[in-house]
Amino acid sequence: MVKVLAACGNGMGSSMVIKMKVENALRQLGQTTFTVNSCSVGEAKSLAQGYDIVIASLHLIKELEGRTQGKLIGLDNLMDDQEIKEKLSDVLLD
Repeated sequence: MVKVLAACGNGMGSSMVIKMKVENALRQLGQTTFTVNSCSVGEAKSLAQGYDIVIASLHLIKELEGRTQGKLIGLDNLMDDQEIKEKLSDVLLD
């Protein structure tokens, strides 16, 4: 089971978009058992340690460094399905 946390500044719109895009990318990558949750970067600071992968905008990812034993993924473009899929693929193969 892969546990992913999607975070954005306020925990509203952007993190929900990332969540849906991550779920889609995981399916495309052949993952069948996963859970993806979304929240604000503030919440993610305390929640990150319970996740395998934490994804946020590149400008927010530094706030999460050292808060998880899992992988951090910083996104340049939250709307870029290909970037999300490639970065997830890289950490899943790691």
